[in-house]
Amino acid sequence: MRVLMLDQTGQMGGAEFAMLELCERAQFDWQAILFEDGPFREKLAALDRRVDIVSSHAVSSVKKDGQSRSVLKAVGGVIGMIKQVAKIATSCDIIYANTQKAAVVGAFAGKFARRPVVWYLHDIMTSEHFGKFQLLVIKYVSRHLLSGVVCNSVASRDALVKLTGLDPTHLPVVYNGIPAEPFDHAESEPVALLRERFRLPKDAFLVGCFSRLAPWKGQHVLLDAIARDADTHAVLVGAPFFGSEKYAEQLQQQVKRLGIEARVHFAGFQADVPRMMRAMDVVAHTSIAPEPFGRVIVEGMLAGKPVIGSKAGGVTEIIDDGRSGLLVNPDDAAALSNAITALRHDLAMAHRIAMAGQAKARASFTPAAHCRKMTEALMNHLNSPRRGASAVHMTQSGEPPEADGPER
Repeated sequence: MRVLMLDQTGQMGGAEFAMLELCERAQFDWQAILFEDGPFREKLAALDRRVDIVSSHAVSSVKKDGQSRSVLKAVGGVIGMIKQVAKIATSCDIIYANTQKAAVVGAFAGKFARRPVVWYLHDIMTSEHFGKFQLLVIKYVSRHLLSGVVCNSVASRDALVKLTGLDPTHLPVVYNGIPAEPFDHAESEPVALLRERFRLPKDAFLVGCFSRLAPWKGQHVLLDAIARDADTHAVLVGAPFFGSEKYAEQLQQQVKRLGIEARVHFAGFQADVPRMMRAMDVVAHTSIAPEPFGRVIVEGMLAGKPVIGSKAGGVTEIIDDGRSGLLVNPDDAAALSNAITALRHDLAMAHRIAMAGQAKARASFTPAAHCRKMTEALMNHLNSPRRGASAVHMTQSGEPPEADGPER
């Protein structure tokens, strides 16, 4: 099986890390196409495989929630990209689309190249995240052009079912796999030395938030929570991108307005996430909109830290509340503050939750399981016909039947 891997960006995000893990452990031959150049291309190329850049400025400028006018302006660029991808796809057996734009371009390219296309869905396809026109395109592509869709959580699957009417029993859930080895290596270094390395206060109670700086990621909620507890510090690990520079400035202004400058540390982008997480007392996930999966939560668990997560989306599939982590309502600074304070005052509970979380992460979210299940999904569609309304397994009424549980 020779697989053409498609992704829309050259930057590293959760979807790109998942694809990189798959490529590193692949039991099949592959080559890749990215729609933008960047660090992701370098990491893929380091695996000694062919990586092409097929780009269009008009396409790359279209945002998730973009208006139909901006999307229509990109049509010419999309057609050109489809032709290029289709030409390369003829040398492969199947197309793997790793992102939303890749799914759209790949679906049409697959039609022209007569190759099946499988989309690994990393998004919650709702109006909270995508514009109306984009949702219509995804609905059409999912129902009529794709050979299959694999979802990264039950939450992302359920949103797609609601949008498209597809049968959830034919939409397998394959969770991301996160390697434990980098976190194991970080365990040997004392926390005090790690804090000195990252220029963090030695004796403070540190709550780390690991995410790009973006409004829906909710770093402002953590700042409000920290303002309620004078004995707690916040460490914001991540940088703004995708047009979120203004939000980063707003966070700086919020810190000054709350008078918590001495207790908030903007760490910026950090390449060594395992050691940075080991320097924390708590890892907090603060998204105010449902998260498709929540990779950072699994990473926090692997780092042996108690994790607090927003009670929405795929996060609830990772954390067993009160056992392997704590869940709080999204955008609720008071609840987040109370959870942080509870962990700070009850270190035995914090340790118990951290150990249970670490055990669950090691058992349930392994790269080996991810690669095995994804390879099986690709093999299942290798010789399947391109889907029409009959092949996407919709119910006769167009309404989805009851969903089965996720694959484990």
